[in-house]
Amino acid sequence: MKLDRIDIKILHELQKNGRITNVELAELVNLSPSPCLMRVKRLQAEGYIEGYAAQINVRELGQTLTVFTEVTLKNHRQIDFARFLSAVDKVDQLIECHLVSGGYDYMLKFVTASIGEYQTIMERLTDMDIGIDKYFSFVVLKSPIVRSQMPLTSLFPA
Repeated sequence: MKLDRIDIKILHELQKNGRITNVELAELVNLSPSPCLMRVKRLQAEGYIEGYAAQINVRELGQTLTVFTEVTLKNHRQIDFARFLSAVDKVDQLIECHLVSGGYDYMLKFVTASIGEYQTIMERLTDMDIGIDKYFSFVVLKSPIVRSQMPLTSLFPA
């Protein structure tokens, strides 16, 4: 399915506010409500919209620690990557995992309750013998800019 500028605008608006009413959304994208709803349902059916979720303000819940971790594997066979991913996928505190180019293999993002909890996780992962050669940790001191929306209208101009 090819998306047009209205589809992109619908996705753009929905990622900003997933609870927007169809009437409000239709007005923002210059459609009448019925065609707008049909487009949203089509975007959902085609997999462009994976779901809707609440954005939780974790700072209101209490103190957390965010750590970015560069991981280099000992070997680079497909089975080595699969073994590593299978193990880290089970760590609830791991919220992002990226295979990257450059001087290391993976960039991981952890959110934990404390540095002690992070240390325990990394000790457990290294003790599991899942192929980690070395890792470097970067503790986040402050996050002045965090965006949850993608710049869809700039990335995919129709």
